[in-house]
Amino acid sequence: MTLSSSAPPAIPSTIPPAVAFFDVDETLISVNGMARFLRHQMRARGLPRAAFDEAVHGLRALGERGASRAEVARAYYRLYAGCDEQELAALGRAWFAEELSSAEGLFLADSVAALREHRRRGEAVVLVSGSFAPCLDPVAERLGVDAGAVFCARPETVDGVMTGVVDGTMTGEEKAVAVRALLRERGISGQRCHAYGDHASDLAMLRAVGHPVVVGTDPVLLRHAEAGGWRRLPGAEAGTGPGPGTRTGTPRPRRIPASARPRTSRE
Repeated sequence: MTLSSSAPPAIPSTIPPAVAFFDVDETLISVNGMARFLRHQMRARGLPRAAFDEAVHGLRALGERGASRAEVARAYYRLYAGCDEQELAALGRAWFAEELSSAEGLFLADSVAALREHRRRGEAVVLVSGSFAPCLDPVAERLGVDAGAVFCARPETVDGVMTGVVDGTMTGEEKAVAVRALLRERGISGQRCHAYGDHASDLAMLRAVGHPVVVGTDPVLLRHAEAGGWRRLPGAEAGTGPGPGTRTGTPRPRRIPASARPRTSRE
C-alpha cells in the first residue's frame, strides 16, 4: 500500500527580485473552478444533476451553520473519496478544454496582463489556491506557470485512490503562512511582492505582501483597499457553486477573447 499527498510547492532555485502571488478562481479565471469541475466530474460518472445540487446544498448549509472555510473545503474533498487520481487528472484536462471553448472566455484579461507584466520584470509567479491539481494543472500550464510554483490543497491518496482526506486546504491564513514561508526561505522581502485575491478569505495573503491587489468587489476587501490605497482590478460575476464558500457578485469583467487567450509558452 502506498500513501501519498502532493509535495509542498517550490519555485525555481534562482532567487527572483520579487514574487507575485495569485489566487486562481475568480481572480485569474472567471469561474469558480472547484464547483464547475465537481459538476463536470459528476456528469462524467453518469450521476444526475440532482447529485450535484445535493452536494452544493450540503456545502452551503455547512457554511450557513458557521463552519469555517477550511471545514467546508474538507467536506468538498470528501466528495472525491474513492476516485482514481489519474482519472481525475484526465477529467481536469477535459473540463479545462470545455471551459476554454466557452464563447465568454475563461481568463480575466486584466489579471492575466498583470501576471505577464510581473514575468516580464523577471519576478516569479506563484499560484495560491484552495483548489487541487486536476483543476489547477491545466490552468498553470496554459499560463506558463511552473508546476512547482503552485500552492494548493493536497488531497491524500492511497495506491492512487483519493481517500477523501486533505492534508492542507490552502484557505485563509494557510495562504499567508505559505507565502511568508516561501519568502523567508528565499530571503525575499515581502514589501517588494504583490498578491492578488478576490475574496475575504484572501485577506491574510494580501496583507502578507507590500503590494496587495483586490480583484472584484468583495466588500471586506474593498474596505481594506480603500483604507490602504490598494490597487484594484475588475473581477468575475458571482459564482454559483459550493466553493468552498460563496463569492460576492461583481460587474462583468473584461475577458480574453478566444483568439487572444494565453498560451503555454512563457512571455
